Amino acid sequence: MSRRRMVAVIGGNTVPDEVIEAAKRLGRLLNEAGYRLVCGGRGGVMEAACRGARQARTYREGDTVGILPTLDPESANRFVDIVIPTGMQFARNALVVSSGDAVVAIGG
Repeated sequence: MSRRRMVAVIGGNTVPDEVIEAAKRLGRLLNEAGYRLVCGGRGGVMEAACRGARQARTYREGDTVGILPTLDPESANRFVDIVIPTGMQFARNALVVSSGDAVVAIGG
């Protein structure tokens, strides 16, 4: 069995509405194309991308992965299926990027 490809989505926590909409659309399109989404698991771009993946017609449990900066799994946004608490703060970004077969940065 081959591994499902993952796309890392990175971006800001506080971004304009048009960036949120772009992230939601990206999450939906990635899911519909068969990719699993990995992100930092918090708000802003990360939450919007996970929300978009959940809205996709092909969504199934386990399609969104959040690699958190804290050790608190409850700090993940509500659209993350698989929560990975790290306690690594910003260093967790290296894990997010290295987990993806491709990386998409949204909003700077």
